[in-house]
Amino acid sequence: MTTICIAVGVSVLNTALANIALPSMAHDLGVSASASIWVVNAYQLAVTVSLLPLASLGDIYGYRLVYLWGLAVFTASSLACGLADTLPLLVVARVAQGLGAAGIISVNSALVRFIFPRSALGRGMATTALVVASCSAAGPSVAAAILSVVSWHWLFLSNVPLGVFALWLAWRSIPRTPRSTHLFDLPSAVLNALTFGLLLVGLDGIGHGEDRIAVAVELTIGAVAAVVFVRRQLSMRAPMLPLDLFRVPIFALSIATSVCSYAAQTIAYLALPFYFQIAGGMSQSHIGLLITPWPAVVVFIAPVAGRLADRYPAGLLGGIGLAVLTVGLLLDIALPPDAAFVDVVWRMMVCGIGFGFFQSPNNRTLISTAPVHRSGAASGMLSAARLTGQTLGGVIVAVVFAFTHGDIAHGVGLALAVGAGFSGVACGVSFLRLTQSAPVA
Repeated sequence: MTTICIAVGVSVLNTALANIALPSMAHDLGVSASASIWVVNAYQLAVTVSLLPLASLGDIYGYRLVYLWGLAVFTASSLACGLADTLPLLVVARVAQGLGAAGIISVNSALVRFIFPRSALGRGMATTALVVASCSAAGPSVAAAILSVVSWHWLFLSNVPLGVFALWLAWRSIPRTPRSTHLFDLPSAVLNALTFGLLLVGLDGIGHGEDRIAVAVELTIGAVAAVVFVRRQLSMRAPMLPLDLFRVPIFALSIATSVCSYAAQTIAYLALPFYFQIAGGMSQSHIGLLITPWPAVVVFIAPVAGRLADRYPAGLLGGIGLAVLTVGLLLDIALPPDAAFVDVVWRMMVCGIGFGFFQSPNNRTLISTAPVHRSGAASGMLSAARLTGQTLGGVIVAVVFAFTHGDIAHGVGLALAVGAGFSGVACGVSFLRLTQSAPVA
């Protein structure tokens, strides 16, 4: 668990650190702000298109092997990122880093299943949720602290000693797991990349107001690839896109809950800073302090929810948590531009309590309802659902802001209302799981 926590932690921190450092990177590399965005996009694309293929490789060759290679590639590419002196070199290194991160997060939940006994699996999933929340909360502060002393290169170079240590621990301690007998399907991997890659780029293009014809072409080709991809998966015994697991109602409902809840969270994370900065006239550091209570509270709630998940159904715990999150988002809509610090903080804490109460039980259910030999597929879908929800949330905020023509107060209120709607839908879907019995895996 130590090596898994280190690897998951640096992969989460890596996203936050790069986001904060983009202006410094653009200045030092002599490129425009829009061009520097590819430092983030290249990483996100690489993770998205490789999650399910790497999860499939984990089922076939063992989660230990995929995890070790993922951690090794992530560590080596972090060194390459830190040494890069041009944008093309940095983007290529970020692609490799994204592939390494995908190797880590595609199988980390499957490995947790083989580390913890079934009776304590909720605590295992809560541990990783706690690490993710802690690193999300600490990301902006860590980035600011590093950049105040050294250059942005050290944001990546600092990963190297941690990665080497985690790799040494992983080699000694990560368990060997049973392997599946099916073969890796290369055409499915290509179709997966076309589907998720083009749909992600197209949706991102909508959010950034890119050429409509180009966006339409990307979305059309992505949709066609998706149809072909799904049709191919329907005829396979162990599909890369785990349609076999979606036939288990509680798994499908848990995926839907995850997508909707992460969309709601992302909407709030993206919309509120604009409101605080433009309507409230707050500084970036002040805004960071206002948002931090949400992930910070998750750090304390996740272990509690994880222990409860080993005793009570995820449908109940998740439904209660998402109901609280919905209330928190509705309370955020009522925030005045000149709201006092404490008024913002307690609302963020309500949202964090709700989200933290949902996350660990939901992850536990996603992993435990899959057959043991399909743990990698379930782990990959867990991460894919999170990325899908985050992408959807980002697109919704961009579209709402464009629709409201620069009226930030109106746009943020509308975005938060949509976010509360997603959270409310997730709440209802979560309670639906109470009508389903989980299969014994």
